[in-house]
Amino acid sequence: MSQNFSSTTSSSSSTSYSTSTSSSSSGGRTTGTHHTQQSFTNADGTTVRTTTQNHGEPVYEETRSYDPHGRELLGGASNGAGQPRIQDVEVEDVTDADSSDDAAAQVYRERMEDEYAKREGGA
Repeated sequence: MSQNFSSTTSSSSSTSYSTSTSSSSSGGRTTGTHHTQQSFTNADGTTVRTTTQNHGEPVYEETRSYDPHGRELLGGASNGAGQPRIQDVEVEDVTDADSSDDAAAQVYRERMEDEYAKREGGA
């Protein structure tokens, strides 16, 4: 396993990078993983980019951005330019389904009750 770390810092921003690689072979089969993580922080927040690849598989990349208070931003933006925080996103209330959905659900429930009654010998 190998690991490399580097970091640079100035008065207004910092950047860090780490990588690790591991592999093993058994019975002619090789397995392994490569993982990197880059982090960039400035006055607007932090962006973290993670890359992972298992041997013989495609690369998986993920980028997450956080505001200066550590709250995750949507859309991978790190500039704080009007991007909503996950905590601020409105969630649609789906419990108030339309009446046709309620009627269909009622019919389904009745059919299921009838089916269970048939299986139990009650109908």
